[in-house]
Amino acid sequence: MTAPNRNTLWAETLIEELVAGGVDAVCVAPGSRSTPLTVAAAEHAELRVFSHLDERSAAYFALGRARRTGEPTPLICTSGTAAANFHPAVIEASQARVPMILLTADRPPELRDSGANQTIDQEKLYGDAVRWYRDLPEPEPTGRKLRRLRTDAARAIAESTGVPAGPVHLNVPFRKPLEPTEVPGDIRDDLAEREPLGADGRDGSYVRTVGGRPSLDDAALERLADELGAADRGLIVAGPADPLAGTDSNPGVDPDAVARLANVAGFPILADPLSGLRFGSHADAAPVLGGYDGYLDDRVVGDWPEPDVVVRFGASPTSKPLRNYLRDADARQMLVDPAGEWREATFTATDVVAADPERTIRELADRLSADATATAGDVSGSAEEWRDRWLAVERDYWAAIEGLDIDESGDDDLYEGDELYEGAVVAAAVERAPDPATVFVSNSMPVRDLDRFGRPREADLSVLGNRGASGIDGIASTALGAGSATDDPLVLVTGDLAYYHDMNGLLAVARCGVDATIVLINNDGGGIFHLLPIEAFDPPFTEQFKTPHGIDFAPTGELYGLDFSRVETIAAFSDAYDASLSSSGTQVIEFRIDGEASHRTREAIRDAVCERLGR
Repeated sequence: MTAPNRNTLWAETLIEELVAGGVDAVCVAPGSRSTPLTVAAAEHAELRVFSHLDERSAAYFALGRARRTGEPTPLICTSGTAAANFHPAVIEASQARVPMILLTADRPPELRDSGANQTIDQEKLYGDAVRWYRDLPEPEPTGRKLRRLRTDAARAIAESTGVPAGPVHLNVPFRKPLEPTEVPGDIRDDLAEREPLGADGRDGSYVRTVGGRPSLDDAALERLADELGAADRGLIVAGPADPLAGTDSNPGVDPDAVARLANVAGFPILADPLSGLRFGSHADAAPVLGGYDGYLDDRVVGDWPEPDVVVRFGASPTSKPLRNYLRDADARQMLVDPAGEWREATFTATDVVAADPERTIRELADRLSADATATAGDVSGSAEEWRDRWLAVERDYWAAIEGLDIDESGDDDLYEGDELYEGAVVAAAVERAPDPATVFVSNSMPVRDLDRFGRPREADLSVLGNRGASGIDGIASTALGAGSATDDPLVLVTGDLAYYHDMNGLLAVARCGVDATIVLINNDGGGIFHLLPIEAFDPPFTEQFKTPHGIDFAPTGELYGLDFSRVETIAAFSDAYDASLSSSGTQVIEFRIDGEASHRTREAIRDAVCERLGR
């Protein structure tokens, strides 16, 4: 390798080693101190560079891409507050176990703590939100330091995609010159000859990290299988999934393996919409339930026997009724987590099983299947009755949703299909999404409405959301990042405040070449606060919590090169949505709705359905 100066050599070596480790794209925000890294990335023939003007949007874009692929898309930025703007996405990546590599350029060490311009303390800037941090040494064209740099790059990938996956921070100080300017004598002419490993690396990654997944021994598996086999009333609860490193398919455990365990054990699957299990080809072949958020209510299940065992994996479920049901159940609850971490905030789980969920589920299904074959048996009568009870209420729930028309009097007549509530928009967006598709859903009300009204279907939908820290920042950027990683159509369902928070991110539509169908549900403020007791206190509710903004979002169409339309009925929405999915470019379909009236309708639907199912 030859380079005009040590900074160029250093940056090229770092980028080269990341590519050798499997990195195929980076996100770059412009800046001066990061020049060596930016130039090295831009000139690498095997690297796709996504250029972003805003560091926060860049970080969320990288997050979304990694969430979809399971592999990190490194971020490059200059020094100072640029690096600080990565922080919200770093927190989300840490909480949601999404791979991320941050390359923050920095001033040389002597300028730290000196008042020098654009110089802040970047050491361990992200605290314990990163899996590994390293302040790289100043560039030096010596064999030992170059070998260490290659090792650090390989380790960054390994740490980022390990168990649990998450962010890694490499702080990279540079002194001038930052450009690829010739500096006579800076690099020895015979460097490659004298130090071939440091200068040229190896064929492939300099260090190949062979990762493993934690598994249970035979005795532990046998005990779990015996406990599940003896259960009369079992449940499988699949929470929001972690990205699965090394794949570009739906994140999470193999749906077919979960379906097999459910069928052989007689356990219903309560599948979070972000679990990777509510949608897919297995949905009709296994007892996959998606309506539980709407019927886990004492009026419906109050006189049911409690489950005796629950197998849980993934993050904490989106559904509050489900979390409360599990909290109150007198059941053995097994939380299967590859990192052995406690992701269960009600503190009622009885067992933490530190093992890879996919392997554990597959092996449990094998053992239960073998036991059933050996005894020429099937699911026990009581287990079958338990499963059928859940399937029946699930079936009745969706029938009730389709058959209800909630009016102001509270009477329930035949449903006409044009009630203006947010859940109907979300349900239509998922029901009409193409097969396959990537569907990204914003926090606050959209993901909750998806949880309650998103009916399981056989389509190959990769349904994603930022449920690590559950913020509404960076939603558009994360969705566009996810869309950049696949040729599948991209659908973003977002609220108005989330849309407003990340309008900068819409620039990626043109700059990064990502097309999308954006469903904008505009209830003029924080509609989710209608769920909280503070709603009864007005003032300050309207001005300090709901915060109506009155923004007309139509100009964002012209500003960012989007086709913007506004609809007022479900029928009109469906027509516009279908047209968008069959068109090129990016379309924003805004559905304006009264947030309070929508919430009252949502409550009325739940009450009417529960009353009907509880009869």
